[in-house]
Amino acid sequence: MTSASSTLWVAYGTDGNVVGTVRKSEEGYTPTVAGATASVGTYPSMEVAKSALHSHLAPGSDWPQFRQH
Repeated sequence: MTSASSTLWVAYGTDGNVVGTVRKSEEGYTPTVAGATASVGTYPSMEVAKSALHSHLAPGSDWPQFRQH
């Protein structure tokens, strides 16, 4: 039996477009803005990773909706 080594949440903006992802692994939670070539870091909790992702979105962006995939 194999198990996934990471979990993925997709962040959706108010218009329904994907604005980023947060991936959980043994190292922590790693957010990446959609279209970016690199993540914005790895954080110890999902809440901190969500905040980091939101802070890298366009100024004035609403808080995205996160859905686990």
